[in-house]
Amino acid sequence: MLVLLIVFMITMPILTQSIPLELPTANVEKKDEPKDIFRVAINPTGIYLGEKLVNEEELKQSFLTKFQENKNTVIAISADISVEYQHIVKVLELAQNVGLTKIGFITQPTK
Repeated sequence: MLVLLIVFMITMPILTQSIPLELPTANVEKKDEPKDIFRVAINPTGIYLGEKLVNEEELKQSFLTKFQENKNTVIAISADISVEYQHIVKVLELAQNVGLTKIGFITQPTK
C-alpha cells in the first residue's frame, strides 16, 4: 500500500540548532510553526537530533516514540546543501516507515 507523503516547505530560523549547516534557499511564504515539531539536522558528518549525532536505529526509535506520543508530529528536516540526496531520502523513509507523514524542510528565505 502506498502511503501519501505530504511534503510542505517550512521557513523558520534554527534558533536551538548549533549544528553547522548551509541551508538551501527557497522562495516560499513563511508559515506558522506547527505545535508538535521534531527537528532533524543532516550534515556531511551525519544525522543529528538536537546536538546528538545518531545512527539510523536511534533515529528510527526516536521517530517511533514521537509517533506513539502524537501521530500528527511534524518532522522538520534541515539538510546542508552539500549532503547527498540519498541521506535525506533515508531519513524520509525511516519517518514514513513508522507512520510519520507530515514532513517539511527548513530552508533559508530567498533574499
